[in-house]
Amino acid sequence: MASSTPRPRPTEPDVAIVGAGLAALTAYAALRSGGLETGQVRVFGLDPDPAAAWRVRAGAIRQTHMRSESDGHCLPRTFPGLAVRDARTQRSLDPLIASVVDRYRPTVETFLAHVASVRRRTGWDESFTRRRVARVAATQGGFSVDDDGPFRRVLVATGHPGLHIPPELAGDPRVVHAYEPHEYASRVAVVGAGMAAATEWLNALAAGATVVSVRRREPVRLPLNLPRPMFSKRGLAAFHRSPPDERAALLKRFSAPSYPPGRAWDAPLAAANGEFRVGATPDDAKDAEQVICATGFERGYGHDHVLAGLVKEHGLETVNGWIVLDEDGAVPRLSSSGRTLALAGIHAQWAFPAADTLAGMRYIGHRFLRRCRTR
Repeated sequence: MASSTPRPRPTEPDVAIVGAGLAALTAYAALRSGGLETGQVRVFGLDPDPAAAWRVRAGAIRQTHMRSESDGHCLPRTFPGLAVRDARTQRSLDPLIASVVDRYRPTVETFLAHVASVRRRTGWDESFTRRRVARVAATQGGFSVDDDGPFRRVLVATGHPGLHIPPELAGDPRVVHAYEPHEYASRVAVVGAGMAAATEWLNALAAGATVVSVRRREPVRLPLNLPRPMFSKRGLAAFHRSPPDERAALLKRFSAPSYPPGRAWDAPLAAANGEFRVGATPDDAKDAEQVICATGFERGYGHDHVLAGLVKEHGLETVNGWIVLDEDGAVPRLSSSGRTLALAGIHAQWAFPAADTLAGMRYIGHRFLRRCRTR
């Protein structure tokens, strides 16, 4: 019979999460569901709201629905997902039916309410420390986070390192990034061909603007960020078997911009007549009053000051901008049975190509929990 005597709480946290966005919250929820207490985990970030940065970007492009499906949430278990939540709220089976045929897309409002619920239920705020971390380094007994530590297990989930502006447009006074709050001029050029670009075509047209889409290639049409097999065990196993150069080439191919197929996107463009046209170079934007760069984020660990410092200080193995990771997201050179340094979010793509999706964040969160359970 198990003893009823409660285990004493440690006087110092043993686990640190560097970063306080959606990847951090998803990992934190996994740790809490796995038995770790709030006092055992420190979360370092600039804003206690895990959706703060995402909320600004979604608001900037007037996003109303998620690209993810019912399992695009921050909870440790895939089921029940957001479709179940919506079915209960609406008292309707429609969200569940749509989910079965992969046509369910939760609203942004539903998703943000979910994030707030997870934040509240997990005790996130009790573990949160407001700080911009400058350095993570291996030290005796684990890892230091600035002057705090040592922590035996550290997850770096610092998110996208910054917005990308094409060099040829840097300094152009007409330029605004799609993920920055903005209105629309009368003549708009949208640079890019992914989800944000497609959303901005429709936003600008709805605002009464004429729009030129500046893109170097035709957009890829995918329901999700990556081909669906890459979210499966079989697809992931094949990815893990690929040699480093091939894996890097796959990740580069997967990073090509895309947006979903369907009439919701195509019909407004077809009806736009001369108000929408396609161009191939920045010269096609010369007559625009406003240039919206829907060009995503800077890519590679070198744009993240914490990861760049780790690579330089500890000589970590890298390939074409990615830090080489174990299949569970851990950094091989710095991880063992006694300590773990792992990455989550966009920087964990070497372990899971869709690591910047909510499903990928959950994958890393579960595997980090396994490492934390190793004594």
